[in-house]
Amino acid sequence: MSRTRLLAALVASVILACGNALAQEQPAGAAPAAPAAPAPMAPGAPPAPAPVVSAPSTPAPTTPAAAPATMAPAQPAGQPVTAAPAGAAPAGAMELNLPHDLSPWGMFMAADIIVKAVMIGLAFASLVTWTIWLAKSLEIFGGKLRISRAVRAIGDAATLKQASRALDRSGGPGALLVRAAEEETALSAGALDHVGGDGLKERVSSRLSRIEAAASRRMSRGTGVLATIGSTAPFVGLFGTVWGIMNAFIGISQAQTTNLAVVAPGIAEALLATAMGLVAAIPAVVIYNVFARSIAGYRQILADASAGVERLVSRDLDFRTVAPATALAAE
Repeated sequence: MSRTRLLAALVASVILACGNALAQEQPAGAAPAAPAAPAPMAPGAPPAPAPVVSAPSTPAPTTPAAAPATMAPAQPAGQPVTAAPAGAAPAGAMELNLPHDLSPWGMFMAADIIVKAVMIGLAFASLVTWTIWLAKSLEIFGGKLRISRAVRAIGDAATLKQASRALDRSGGPGALLVRAAEEETALSAGALDHVGGDGLKERVSSRLSRIEAAASRRMSRGTGVLATIGSTAPFVGLFGTVWGIMNAFIGISQAQTTNLAVVAPGIAEALLATAMGLVAAIPAVVIYNVFARSIAGYRQILADASAGVERLVSRDLDFRTVAPATALAAE
């Protein structure tokens, strides 16, 4: 009986050793082979100890440092590559919501509220510039035409009364000069028999100079606005540019990237403000210089008309001492 038990224990040890050897020879990841069923035990034999199956030793997984867990899909050629911030989705899964409309209107609609206000102000200044150009051009042309006709009428007249009759139905500063001289002559007529005509000439010259100054101020009205626009519009546009570039840098810090596709729209919107400032300033400066020369020419023609009226007044004073027949012949 002891021999039987000894034989059964020996058979169980052999079976257990074979099972361990087979388990070690299996590849990693394969299911371990089921242990063989124990041999039937003889009646009366003590139970054999349960076989202990050791887990197969698997080598430690080697993960290369350069291989990522998930491979990002390759981007098509020509599309800008953007670096994703830490903790964000992969670059292939992130869509850049960048403005594709870089026309002036599209950049205006995408700009900041401050930059929009600057652009609207510069556009209004440009509209004011061209409105003043149209209105003042017509005014200067009409004023030069009227004063030129008055100069010709004053030059063709021999006396102040003839000039007054020639300019009776016309308006403008030329007719005002003649009427002012007539009024001053009429007011001083009672004193001319006792004093000389020097006082009358001074008073006429004073009134004519005031009429000239009023006409010059009236013709120069509006040109100061052009000077203001021409000198301030570039700086207003520069303010819009600085504000837009500041917003662009804020966007760079939020996106954590300096990609040109992210930076370019904001910089383009900022530079549009500078362009509009130059568009408003350059025509204003040019038109102001043109009007300054035109108004200077107008003042010169007005001075010629005033000098002609003074000559007529001086001639009338000289003919007061001449015989009536000679004075009538002069008229």
